[in-house]
Amino acid sequence: MTQGPLQLDVSISYATPRKGVPAATSFRRWVAAALAGRIRDADLAIRIVDNEESQALNRHYRGKDYPTNVLSFPAERPPGLPKNARFPLLGDLLICAPVVAREAAEQGKPLNAHYAHMTVHGVLHLLGWDHENDADAEAMEQLEREILAGLGIADPYRSID
Repeated sequence: MTQGPLQLDVSISYATPRKGVPAATSFRRWVAAALAGRIRDADLAIRIVDNEESQALNRHYRGKDYPTNVLSFPAERPPGLPKNARFPLLGDLLICAPVVAREAAEQGKPLNAHYAHMTVHGVLHLLGWDHENDADAEAMEQLEREILAGLGIADPYRSID
């Protein structure tokens, strides 16, 4: 694990009404928690979008014609950049406000807790984590649980009674 202070630059843009959407300070806190102990410097952008933008990007990049809760676009290291050169750019996250709100309601979760989960989940994707198979999914979910617990947020994968 990386030691030392975290130098974090998170840009937040809202392409949808902000009612019910957490403040930028919340997103920055959740990103910092996901990165703590993993990398020292990070730059990323988070864009809060509507169903139409999420669906268009999900269709274009993943071939899935529906809006989704979070899309992660990891940055690619520019060709020719020396391996020891500082490259803090992680990438971009798109979080679909209507999908997150619907899922939180369906799952009986506090809206801010679900936004925190989607932010942590997306940041872990930017760091290379994935859930393409059962073993990877379990490892990623366990890390999400630990990060969210550190934020005082309940297990997002718990069963709803």
